[in-house]
Amino acid sequence: MTLCASLRTLTKSQTKRTLNALKLYHFAYHTNPPSQSHAIAFDPKTPDVACGSGNVRHARHLLDKSTQEDLSQYNHLLFEYSRADRNQVALRLFVRLNHSGLPVEGSTLSCVLKVCGCLFEQNVGRQVHCRCIRSGFVEDVSVGTALVDMYMKTVNVGDGRRVFDEMGERNVVSWTSLLTGYARNGLSVQALELFFRMQVEGIKPNPYTFKTVFGALADDGMVETGIQLHASVIKNGFESTMFVCNSLISMYSKSGIVGDARAVFDSMENRDEVSWNGMVAGYLTNGCNLEALEMFYQMRLVGLKLTQVLFATVIKLCANLKELGFTRQLHCRVLKNGYGFEHNIRTALMVAYSKCNVMDDAFQMFSMMHGFQNVVSWTAMISGYVQNGGRMQAVTLFCQMNREGVRPNHFTYSTILTAQPAISIFQVHAQVIKSDYEKSPSVGTALLDAYIKIGYVDEAAKVFELIDEKDIVAWSAMVAGYAQRGDTEGAVKIFLQLAKEGVKPNEFTFCSVINACAAPTAAVEQGKQFHACSIKSTLANALCISSALVTMYAKKGNIESANEVFKRQGERDLVSWNSMISGYAQHGQGKKALQVFEEMRRRDLEMDDITFIGVISACTHAGLVDEGQRYFNVMVKDHHIDPTMEHYSCMVDLYSRAGLLEKAMDIINQMPFPAGSTVWRTVLAACRVHRNLELGKHAAEKLVSLQPQDSAAYVLLSNIYAATGNWQERAKVRKLMDKRNVKKEAGYSWIEVKNKTYSFLAGDLSHPLSDHIYAKLEELSIALKDVGYQPDTNYVLHDVEEEHKETILSQHSERLAIAFGLISTPPGTPIQIVKNLRVCGDCHTVIKLISMLEARDIVVRDSNRFHHFKGGLCTCGDYW
Repeated sequence: MTLCASLRTLTKSQTKRTLNALKLYHFAYHTNPPSQSHAIAFDPKTPDVACGSGNVRHARHLLDKSTQEDLSQYNHLLFEYSRADRNQVALRLFVRLNHSGLPVEGSTLSCVLKVCGCLFEQNVGRQVHCRCIRSGFVEDVSVGTALVDMYMKTVNVGDGRRVFDEMGERNVVSWTSLLTGYARNGLSVQALELFFRMQVEGIKPNPYTFKTVFGALADDGMVETGIQLHASVIKNGFESTMFVCNSLISMYSKSGIVGDARAVFDSMENRDEVSWNGMVAGYLTNGCNLEALEMFYQMRLVGLKLTQVLFATVIKLCANLKELGFTRQLHCRVLKNGYGFEHNIRTALMVAYSKCNVMDDAFQMFSMMHGFQNVVSWTAMISGYVQNGGRMQAVTLFCQMNREGVRPNHFTYSTILTAQPAISIFQVHAQVIKSDYEKSPSVGTALLDAYIKIGYVDEAAKVFELIDEKDIVAWSAMVAGYAQRGDTEGAVKIFLQLAKEGVKPNEFTFCSVINACAAPTAAVEQGKQFHACSIKSTLANALCISSALVTMYAKKGNIESANEVFKRQGERDLVSWNSMISGYAQHGQGKKALQVFEEMRRRDLEMDDITFIGVISACTHAGLVDEGQRYFNVMVKDHHIDPTMEHYSCMVDLYSRAGLLEKAMDIINQMPFPAGSTVWRTVLAACRVHRNLELGKHAAEKLVSLQPQDSAAYVLLSNIYAATGNWQERAKVRKLMDKRNVKKEAGYSWIEVKNKTYSFLAGDLSHPLSDHIYAKLEELSIALKDVGYQPDTNYVLHDVEEEHKETILSQHSERLAIAFGLISTPPGTPIQIVKNLRVCGDCHTVIKLISMLEARDIVVRDSNRFHHFKGGLCTCGDYW
């Protein structure tokens, strides 16, 4: 069905809407019936008339004085009103013309259709369309073009295209109107297809056509096509047309190719305010703030008058640079030029003051907009408070905004969700659902991020599933959420899902999933695979990824690979340096850790509290007591870093491991705050090793008072009693555990073989290859005795026969895991296991011997550190 036919078959509801819209159309007729003078009485005080230009007043004067209606006078006045953007008055004048009985011309209908498009009056436009059909002007190319433009402006792309398709004759203006309509309605691909089609049909594009296409390409990020069309502009001789060049500057700037935008700007013979503002805004958008500032000064040197848009752009530049003095100067200039009451200027000033942390001035600008505040200004003010630490003020403002009936948009919700804990995420979530913003990518991402920060990862996952169009920010946030929880499987699953859906991961996605692979229970090969993926994506050299790789390799026992990544880093941040220091510390390579630290000192790099935790830990694991004390003093005196509980814990650990328990207690007594559970657990463990029963009992009491349900205090104390042969007191401790329902953590060991992880418990018989595992252990037992191994039954803390103690030792979980690794992997293959508890001294001796007998490198990560066994030796030097 053609559009003409469809206009005659409107439904009742459509007809009703059309009649309602035509009340304005018939207003002039009903207030001035034909029996009276046809002249409409124009009130000179009417705002949209009284401010008219001289041409409008003169034309209206001639029409009002004439005793006989003249179509040329009507048309002249109608065109003048349209050019002056007084569309309401123009439409009333057309009504008068319609009832005058005078015939209309195609130019008249084209003009009134333009007015309908500007007023977004599609229903009135349809009636004019009918008039075009009745008057026989529907085939007129200018009328057809105006109809296309009207439908496109009123967001009726389908009818606009049908009018175009039914046109008998089309020119470049018709095609450009259709192209502009598609671009305006976000259909950039279709607009580009039409652009090429018009040329196939022999229509040569004009400068306005190119301007439209470049705008569409910029919005859709198709800069490669834009570069090709730039060549066509030059070929067609339009490279000196100012508005074409302006659109090219905009396209290149929006596409991040600000250098090409500048090249276009420099080639222009003539430039207007749009050219300069496009260049300043382009630099600003691409983060080139200093270049934007330089461009602004060049603009002032050529004497260009500052427009409202230019002022707004430069004030945004001041906000980015946090230039308070320059902002105040611009504020004065704005007032002098008469732009002080413009809403966008005041909003820009408010944002600039808030970014300069002058919240009083920002709030003053906000208050001056009272009565004209919109959601943008409210959101900007809320954001300012959040960014400057005023979370409570932000929440108060958010509540006031709701009370005053201003509906928050997605930016508002995304901002206020960062104000927790000052605001309840659950209340905001409820309002988000009510406002139907839950599926918005920005709001959904902010919601899931807020849930992740309070540890509600499962709730975050539910929010994530509801987001309609998940962007890479949402995907990355979800991967990071699982990584923070230590859920490697969840993080990997999300990463694989985004890859399956064709979403390209960015450096933050890789960084999060690699961090997840650093978890103790994560498979060793997973991190390597994601490293390979990052290389394939050409992102491996990104600072956050390389820093994450250093951390991951160090935590997974591959300190050599961590060092290789560290050495290849072109740029290193503090995370990389700290990861390398703590990595060497955890692997027992204290001297290498201190070498990295001294390199930082030579380069005069910034250090933080984490740096010194790594350094003191390195001294702790290497038994470098004096060095540890010296670096603690360097931290306090030279770097003026106040020691935290973690620093004091490291110092207590340093002295406790060395058996200097009195010095450890001196540190505890000198601390400016009460010792935490970690400190007392460290002392208690040292008391067990050094068999200091009295101090051990004191530490256990402190630990139990702090964490009554933590099994460590009971187990370590009972182990002290067992080590000293006091089985009666040990039994009392165990009974107390049962009475208080405190469960001892079972000792597990994990090993990864062929990308599958296997877990073992002491004396475990659940594995399908248990017979082979125990056979291997028996074989090893014989070989161990042949090289002089004698079991140290002091590590069996049970009151049983000596022979049974040896059996218990031989079935510790780490030995089962190693035996399985030996029978499941080819000879010479390195073996790596993880244990959730501290490896016992007897097992440590046995693993050293196995590494020699089997010619295997064995890495054991226990609850304290890494042990690298090779050729009968361990990197810890038997000090752990």
